[in-house]
Amino acid sequence: MKTYTRPLSECRIVPSRELGKTLLTRQGSVVVQPIEKGTIYGERYAVVHYPGVAKPYVYKMDGIQFVTQTAMKESPVFRYFSDVADTRRDRAGSADQRQIAANVVRQLGKLSASRDTALNAYCTGQNGTQAQGGSLIYPFGVNESQLAAVEQAFSAQISVIEGPPGTGKTQTILNILANILLRGKTVAVLSNNNAAVENVYEKLEKSSLGHLVAKLGSSKNREDFFANLPPWPSAESEPAPTMDEIQTMLARLKQHLHDHNIAAQLQTEIDELTIERRYLQQWQNENGVHVPPSLDKYGLSPRKTADLMAYLAHLREQRIRLKDRIELLFNFRIFRTKPFAQGAERLSFFHALQMHYYDKALRDKGAALLTCRESLARGNFTALLKALTVSSMRHLKYHLHAQDRALETFDAQTYRKQFDAFVQRFPILGSSTHSIVNSIAQGVILDYVIIDEASQQDIVPGVLALGCAKNLIVVGDSRQLAHIPVKLGLQPPADAYDCERYSLLDSCIGVFKDTLPRLC
Repeated sequence: MKTYTRPLSECRIVPSRELGKTLLTRQGSVVVQPIEKGTIYGERYAVVHYPGVAKPYVYKMDGIQFVTQTAMKESPVFRYFSDVADTRRDRAGSADQRQIAANVVRQLGKLSASRDTALNAYCTGQNGTQAQGGSLIYPFGVNESQLAAVEQAFSAQISVIEGPPGTGKTQTILNILANILLRGKTVAVLSNNNAAVENVYEKLEKSSLGHLVAKLGSSKNREDFFANLPPWPSAESEPAPTMDEIQTMLARLKQHLHDHNIAAQLQTEIDELTIERRYLQQWQNENGVHVPPSLDKYGLSPRKTADLMAYLAHLREQRIRLKDRIELLFNFRIFRTKPFAQGAERLSFFHALQMHYYDKALRDKGAALLTCRESLARGNFTALLKALTVSSMRHLKYHLHAQDRALETFDAQTYRKQFDAFVQRFPILGSSTHSIVNSIAQGVILDYVIIDEASQQDIVPGVLALGCAKNLIVVGDSRQLAHIPVKLGLQPPADAYDCERYSLLDSCIGVFKDTLPRLC
């Protein structure tokens, strides 16, 4: 069979369609590049022209994807962020501050206008959903609230995890990271400063997963990282349970997680009540307060005890009238009112009620705690949780060991040029929010970004991280006082975006409102 070669310009191929300026990414790549124009022939091949490049490139359609370019950078919200960055640079009080502010301005200019980014969702106030990506594992342990937080992180494009220090937020982040790795996705773990995510690094290292983390950020951090690249573990992974076996364990564990959560709450309440009772006892002893014998005969619950104290306080020094007797009988089942008729007797009875409230509450909560613990013991909760944790970790490591890993060598000067191979080797990137764009190749859109200590994160430069990923998980404590930067006098397009009043955490809560999965 004879073949002929002709210039494409002399051929007419049907069907074909033209594309204007848009974005293109190759299959399996995290890099999104702008194109000047393109022509698609028969939905099988695409001839693509890049800006400033004379020679066109030919791709098979099944190896590329065109991504819609939005007008996000022209929106009032993004222009406001740019104005904030420009004004901070222009009003910087020192050369160092000016250099930092100018760096933020440059990074804002590098962000992609892809509709897929968390930044586009944030600027438009439209929270997207994620497709179900498979079953979840918990190699770092889990409680009821953490389980819900991990599930929601994989259901919505933007989600929030709140809680004060010591409530297990780091453990939740680690479980989210494990499931991102299991799905073969990429993630950046960021904070306002590198030190805030060191705890995450340490826990990953302790679990022999530290070799998956690229500690980037400032130029010095990058130099230190590439000078001591972590080696890939040489040991074979242990045999691992199947995902079905892990999900069976998880289903059994879920039956007891509520009891475990209730037990933890009850223990906290008992500890608090014990301290309060001790202080009340100390005050009564120091002030010579005479307390009548036990009030158990009245059968008052803690709530009824509090109501009766409020009623006696309302009576003050008034004598007990017929109306009061009726109310005491029907509301508290008290017929004889002589013990608190008036004066010193009533005050003594009131003090006895205070002590009865604590004693009764402690007995009730103690009994409830015992019931929960007996239920957990019958279900062998502790052993089951440990089995789930160990099995999840083995499954994850077996999966990671079975994956093809990049064989390229990387250094601080060239890693951006082979960034797809770099994130295959290091799927977890660590940085500060104000250095993330500088730490990655231009046009990179990761699958996830997790911002820790977001209640201390300024909106600008925090939005830089949102422009580098499809999905955002914001972690922090909204009750913590936010760091508020110097006032600039710029009018935000909407109150929730106000850089002078809100942290990134508070802003996300205000922007997305009820569409934001928010676990406290």
